[in-house]
Amino acid sequence: MKIHYLSENNSVLNHFLAQIRNTSVQNDSMRFRRNIERIGEVMAYEISKKLQYKSVQIQTPLGIKETTEIANKLVLCSILRAGLPLHTGFLNYFDSAENSFVSASRHHPNGDAEFEILVEYQALNALTDKTLLLVDPMLATGHSLVAVFNKLMQNANPTEIHIAVVIAAPEGIAYLQEQLPDNCQLWVGALDSHLNEKKYIVPGLGDAGDLAYGTKL
Repeated sequence: MKIHYLSENNSVLNHFLAQIRNTSVQNDSMRFRRNIERIGEVMAYEISKKLQYKSVQIQTPLGIKETTEIANKLVLCSILRAGLPLHTGFLNYFDSAENSFVSASRHHPNGDAEFEILVEYQALNALTDKTLLLVDPMLATGHSLVAVFNKLMQNANPTEIHIAVVIAAPEGIAYLQEQLPDNCQLWVGALDSHLNEKKYIVPGLGDAGDLAYGTKL
């Protein structure tokens, strides 16, 4: 699996990453959502450099212009609910993409730190011969993302697979490298230090879904 670490080079991406982590800024849920959306726009632009393009002729008011357009048939899939602002950012740039949604959540059957991943609601597009863009803000253990990926791959054969996460832990990246095929490309906004005893990313930013939409039960 090829991995792209986007924050290694200074850009406006790092400015947005700083704001979503900052406790004095992230308390504004509207601003938090917008910053995640803007991060999605930056990541979409970076991924666009790896897509295929076709030559086209465009009629302008004054003549014909030879240029290029994206040739890939894109399917954008986010993991509910935290993935929605990131999904919007990608969709702002890939506005002709089809859109899929899957819910995945941690379930603690014994009330302790141990959990299993529940994949429930699904609204999916066909993926065969298309390019999958799978987006989720936080890559902690990687189990949610792998569970959703396996669900998407049932009877599907996409031509390209790009996975985009805003903040990742080394443990999650290692798990994806073990579980996902080599033809996946992983795009990471920022790589953090480690997971704590509750499997949250440190220093991270907290719970992205709660910051965007309010504390869940």
